[in-house]
Amino acid sequence: MLAAQAGSGVQIGCCVSPLLTRIFSPIVDLTGLRAEFPVLERLAYLNAGTDGPLPARAVQAAAEELARELREGRAGSHFQRRKELTDALRDAYALALGCPAGDVALTTSTSEGMAQVIAGMAFEPGQEILTSDEEHPGLLGLLAGARDIHGVQVRMVPLAEIAQAVGPRTALVACSHVSWMTGSLAPAELADVQAPVLLDGAQGLGAVPLDMAALGCDAYAGAGQKWMCGPDGTGALYVSPALRERLAVPRRGYANLADPGEGLEAPLHEDARRFDTPSLAAEATVCSLAGAQILQEAGWGAVHERARALAETLAGMLAEHGHGRAPLPRGPSTLVSFPSEDAEAERERLSGLGVVVRNIPGRPWLRASVGAWNDERDLERLVQALGC
Repeated sequence: MLAAQAGSGVQIGCCVSPLLTRIFSPIVDLTGLRAEFPVLERLAYLNAGTDGPLPARAVQAAAEELARELREGRAGSHFQRRKELTDALRDAYALALGCPAGDVALTTSTSEGMAQVIAGMAFEPGQEILTSDEEHPGLLGLLAGARDIHGVQVRMVPLAEIAQAVGPRTALVACSHVSWMTGSLAPAELADVQAPVLLDGAQGLGAVPLDMAALGCDAYAGAGQKWMCGPDGTGALYVSPALRERLAVPRRGYANLADPGEGLEAPLHEDARRFDTPSLAAEATVCSLAGAQILQEAGWGAVHERARALAETLAGMLAEHGHGRAPLPRGPSTLVSFPSEDAEAERERLSGLGVVVRNIPGRPWLRASVGAWNDERDLERLVQALGC
């Protein structure tokens, strides 16, 4: 259940990992954030909703980690280091999610996190999963699997109406926190529903203020490669203690067992680590840590506010210039979608002009993803390239 839309971005039970502090010492503030991302030297990169820009420091950290493995091999100390790195990354994600680290599992993507929740539910024939009509294929594929395997019905309604659509047969509400299509937010009225709520946070984690206790959802899956500016193959899953007790864990292995040496009797971790992905490479983990720390150093509150304000500015620029480019209705997010007669072709044309956005498949829309690392020059470059 959602208690309220999060607005404060309060962080609970989190701190900066000592390992993170030891590995990465430079400090940036918001004014120096742009310089951390070399891609911005030549492109108006407005595509963090797909993959965020990589910081040079993160790439260097990954290269140094691989060089260490090349030089020292991968024996006992290597696996101890991997544990330290994953603990530090869990702390970093928990800080961005606004929750205790014990409520966070490490995953390889938003989709994997949602899969862990859906696979652990005890669905019965005749029940339904309620979702919206603007969900990403990463969620829709999972819902189709639940339908085909468990015989549940999947019912789609407009995102704004999803809370009112919950009924007695609703076993799970699964929808976006921030719509990947429009940037609108899930309604606050989800606070009042009794069914468990799983939020797709691919466009939320790192992009908007989060506080899991205030948000009140039962599970929240996010991506590491988007607004957290990490590499592909990283992500985080928040699972509330109440839901954690209800979910089965069919996928078990070394990473999510409290004592793997006990063989068939090995118990699961008691906290959210029971949902951890089986393996994360050290170089991907350290790369993710560097990206998270850069944003953390700039200040999550400042990062969120600047990105929101820049996105609002872009929406205003598009609305003011008109010519059919007025943005779609959106919420206080970092995404701005607007009409395009041939979105895929125009995306390619813009790319040739050094402006990177994406098209929404099946819709006549382009989407700009605006981060705190962008500035007004990027927005102007997009508007000029559109010919507005």
